Amino acid sequence: MHKIIIDCDPGVDDAVAIFLALASPEIKLIGLTTVAGNVELEKVHNNARQLLVLANRQDIPLAKGCERPLMAKSGNKTHVHGADGLAGVPLPMSDYQNYSGHAVDFIIDEVMSNPGEITLCTMASLTNIAIAIIKEPKLVDNIKDIVVMGGAAFTQGNITPAAEFNFYVDPHAAHIVFDSARHITMLGLDVTSKADIRAGLCSLLEKGGHIAQTVAEMCRRYAEFDPFLHDPCVIAYLIKPEIFSGVDGSVTIEYESNRLFGHSFAYTSTLTNHGAETIHNEPKCKIITDVDASKLISLITERIITL
Repeated sequence: MHKIIIDCDPGVDDAVAIFLALASPEIKLIGLTTVAGNVELEKVHNNARQLLVLANRQDIPLAKGCERPLMAKSGNKTHVHGADGLAGVPLPMSDYQNYSGHAVDFIIDEVMSNPGEITLCTMASLTNIAIAIIKEPKLVDNIKDIVVMGGAAFTQGNITPAAEFNFYVDPHAAHIVFDSARHITMLGLDVTSKADIRAGLCSLLEKGGHIAQTVAEMCRRYAEFDPFLHDPCVIAYLIKPEIFSGVDGSVTIEYESNRLFGHSFAYTSTLTNHGAETIHNEPKCKIITDVDASKLISLITERIITL
């Protein structure tokens, strides 16, 4: 069983990922942390709360995180999830609170209390994770893995030609995480652009109960602007890694160039030449590049229908 913390900015595809995790016996969701991204922090945090209420899982700790990137007063937002972040689909309202601390402290406390057991599943900008690493450098020695939805290793971006949205929002944070972590599994646009909602997802979910039908309605509206299930790939990879494939390599994030801001440079060679000196770089990133899309859609629908 995978013990995970989901760091997210719901977001329709975040919602699908959260429900997939809740519906899967292979996953134990330790907590949700939120960070500004798709929409403002208050909205994404409220969305996460409403999703847990819809699933009747108010027992899961929910911690609010950073409202801005490391080096900017505010982050970029996206219109693809609608003004509220969940495509305008009404959800049950609740103001319950079961964790009063900051998301960064929640991440540090849980990882350090469970060394080598917790996987961080990130589906937003990496601001919370970067600050957690800065505040507690030993965090990287105690994380089981960081599984990241972000970047575009060998393909174009989706917010600019060079950059994927999550890395573009806070490339400084992405740089810190990729530079510091002992290992990262990266599921970027190379693989998530093959997870197409239009391959029957909504019609299958509509055969389920209230949660499945709600997810179907969100996805139909979201697919009008972005037809790809980016974030659920993170959870699906943990459940069925055999339906994914990729390469070992290293990734660096550009945070200075205006033209390449947020770009993820991927290297699969273990050799880097610096003048006459050759440096051997040990690959510390699993870059996922492909998925069996039909099996992915089947997994998502079969699990969420059970909720």
